[in-house]
Amino acid sequence: MSNRTMGTLQMIAAMLISGTIGWFVVRSGQPVIELLFWRCVFGAAALLVVCALTGSLLGKFTLKHLGWATLGGAAIVLNWLLIFEAFSRASISVAIAVYNTQPFMLVALGAIFFSERITATKLMWLGIAFAGVLLIVQARPSTAAYAGADAAYISGVLMALCAAFLYAIAAIVTKKLGDMPPHLIALIHVCVGTVMLAPFADLANLPTDSRAWADFVVMGAVYTGLVFALLYGAIQKLPTHSVGALSFLYPLFAMVVDFVAFDHKLKPLQFVGSAAILIAAAGMNLGWRFQEAVAD
Repeated sequence: MSNRTMGTLQMIAAMLISGTIGWFVVRSGQPVIELLFWRCVFGAAALLVVCALTGSLLGKFTLKHLGWATLGGAAIVLNWLLIFEAFSRASISVAIAVYNTQPFMLVALGAIFFSERITATKLMWLGIAFAGVLLIVQARPSTAAYAGADAAYISGVLMALCAAFLYAIAAIVTKKLGDMPPHLIALIHVCVGTVMLAPFADLANLPTDSRAWADFVVMGAVYTGLVFALLYGAIQKLPTHSVGALSFLYPLFAMVVDFVAFDHKLKPLQFVGSAAILIAAAGMNLGWRFQEAVAD
């Protein structure tokens, strides 16, 4: 099997597993803080093994690198907290669709911190994505359905937007780390998360239910350790454009899982808005140009 084929299979597996994380979070019924804390604990254990096996622990890094990685870790953990909370408020499908506005936030931050040029094409994709978000917001549930439905839905959309912004910050910070091994960066991130969330975790009353511990281990070992290993393995084997294209399997898988597991059907406006965001994000990541589309 060629490296490219192996990388493609690893990327598909990583996106498929990631696409079920919303279902897992909602199904587990565990408090988000507890789930995230133990995700970081067991994720750190899994990533420590991955780093040891890949030799990433031997990489040289300075205190400056450690500082940047710590900042990125704080952003990633807050990003997880917000997107997990958004799942139960705006549905998994809507939250993931809105979350996929992060490429545009990354472009804006790149222009601010790295003086990267924003082209007219990028602005047009941004406009389409923004219109998609507006359509999703307009399709909020009726307050007649249950008390607070409208406010909960809007808060879920806003949480997904904030999570996307924090992810973009983490990506910008990671870019400043240069050649620091990615598995080591991920390990630092979950270690930071463990420290950040420990004061809020109920460590005095640990679960006695084996199912709760199974949920924590799966969240850390599978959704963190295994996914990072698959993802970084794929990135090392595939060209950037292939990674970008295959990454869009994640929201598609998440929407299918949301429909199958919870029978969440997108309203027409939500569907159009979600499609607009995903198409715009694909166009941004894959370098589609409007001139080419018109020429064809």
